Amino acid sequence: MAARLSVNVNKVATLRNARGGDVPSVIAAVRTIVAAGAPGITIHPRADERHIRAADARAIAAELAPLRQQIEFNIEGDPRPDLLAMVEELRPHQCTLVPVRPGEITSQAGWPTDTSRAELGAITARLHGLGVRVSLFIEADVEAVRWAADVGAQRIELYTEPYARAFAAGRGEAELARFAAAAALAHELGLGINAGHDLDLDNLPLFSRLPHLDEVSIGHALISHALFVGLDRAVRDYLAALTE
Repeated sequence: MAARLSVNVNKVATLRNARGGDVPSVIAAVRTIVAAGAPGITIHPRADERHIRAADARAIAAELAPLRQQIEFNIEGDPRPDLLAMVEELRPHQCTLVPVRPGEITSQAGWPTDTSRAELGAITARLHGLGVRVSLFIEADVEAVRWAADVGAQRIELYTEPYARAFAAGRGEAELARFAAAAALAHELGLGINAGHDLDLDNLPLFSRLPHLDEVSIGHALISHALFVGLDRAVRDYLAALTE
């Protein structure tokens, strides 16, 4: 069974915010993505609201509420108080907790394994108690997998930029083997496996062979592709790449 595709709509909001107003509409994008067959929507609301805003998150949650049995809603971000309050209010299917470095343009690494298990574990337990599945963004490293399991996550999201770089250099198969070792341990420990960052139409078919892969989250590359072929076609192209 192919991994599920969750489309990150942050870049739609980035384009809208560059001009102001409501064009392009994030909600219209969500509707198009869902109609094209994607089973998931992801947002990453940052503290500075430079793309997705709190109002967008609420509007997307309302849009997807009637489709809750078919479409998964994933909110990702650092576990700051306002993001946790948003998750508690909106109750997405999944919350992906991601470390954030000051001034970063996009995520640059998974959680360090020396991050406090007690502190993050308390947050994970709180969200799980709300009925929200918790995924932790980590490196493809067996120690990171063990750390995530100790923290109490239900899933991990493997940070795939190292794979994307290796693929571009002709070393995709070798790097995929490293990811497969992490995935095998995660599966053994009872964790679901997500992945994301710099996956695209070129490197996704190979990566989709990762054992036990549940979900990929893709935003920048998919929305960039949509500039040339349209959003409906872009979603369908990525769904096809997951089954190649």
